[in-house]
Amino acid sequence: MIDLDDAQVFRRLNSEGMLRCLREMPWQCQQAWEMTMNFDLPRDYRKVNKVVFLGMGASAIAAELVSSLVVSEVKLPIFICRDYDLPAFVDAKTLVIASSYSGMTEETLSSFEQALKTEAKKLVITTGGKLRIMAAERNIPVFSFHYQAQPRAALGFSLMAILGFLQKLGFISDKSADVAETVQTLRRLSQKIGEGAVLSRNPAKQLAKLLYGHLPVIYGASILSGVARRWKTQLNENSKAWAFYEVSPELNHNAVVGYKFPQELANKVVVVLLRSASLPRTIQLSYLTVCELLEQAKVDYQFVDGEGTSQLCQMMSLLLFGDYTSCYLALLYQIELTPVSAIDYLKSKLA
Repeated sequence: MIDLDDAQVFRRLNSEGMLRCLREMPWQCQQAWEMTMNFDLPRDYRKVNKVVFLGMGASAIAAELVSSLVVSEVKLPIFICRDYDLPAFVDAKTLVIASSYSGMTEETLSSFEQALKTEAKKLVITTGGKLRIMAAERNIPVFSFHYQAQPRAALGFSLMAILGFLQKLGFISDKSADVAETVQTLRRLSQKIGEGAVLSRNPAKQLAKLLYGHLPVIYGASILSGVARRWKTQLNENSKAWAFYEVSPELNHNAVVGYKFPQELANKVVVVLLRSASLPRTIQLSYLTVCELLEQAKVDYQFVDGEGTSQLCQMMSLLLFGDYTSCYLALLYQIELTPVSAIDYLKSKLA
């Protein structure tokens, strides 16, 4: 098996700098927050009664993460559209936020073009592309950032921008202190689980070794539901591996029944349970019972805990942990981290 403490392995399989982007996640978050706080929005954008996010992949996940984070305090519904078509309920009282790193995401462009035919308030988050052009031609506010990376490696920008805009519009409370804690915690965590930290003291490398040759199934709940999806997609895109995710308490009503068959799969599955101090006590207790059932089925599992005091910090620390784990698993499989040739092939066929 590949030595995860061998610097040559990182140079050979990380040629496009995916791990650099992980190290820069704290900077991404801080930079995006400052940019958002200095970005002016029309005053009438506050006069909406619902928000619709348009996006795919990391852009949609950023919206999902923010939505789960603020659901207990935001007074208006938030809908995430991962599709070609705009929801029919979009009207003049809707804020439509279209997010695409490249500005060329086919589904987002399609739904945004439909949004242009409505009286909805509109906002764009992108680095450029056709989306930016469409918005600029109609004097729609564009939050534009410049960061050279794969879209999935720029999550800090899109997530913090969305969170910041909800705050600026008065939909949620001030999150500045939470952002400051998050940035500091991510810096410390990156030192703890970064490529320079040796395997014997690096829990992300250790988890990657446990997942090697196995099918990862990620469990999340409450504010960590979107984090579980992010882990799944990063294992897909970075590790080029099968992975699935489940959300509690829903999994208690179906997934737990499916541990028995096929029996030969039991020793090939590893369940990762994402946990934080913010999870409801009922979820924490149900996790323990789920683990009893996994043990009975002889399925291996492991907990990963979020760090920090605020929910934002706990969420982001688990996101970073998952990103590093997926990269280390890719190295164990001896594949390049960055390319996503299957996605490129699919897009070319659809085009």
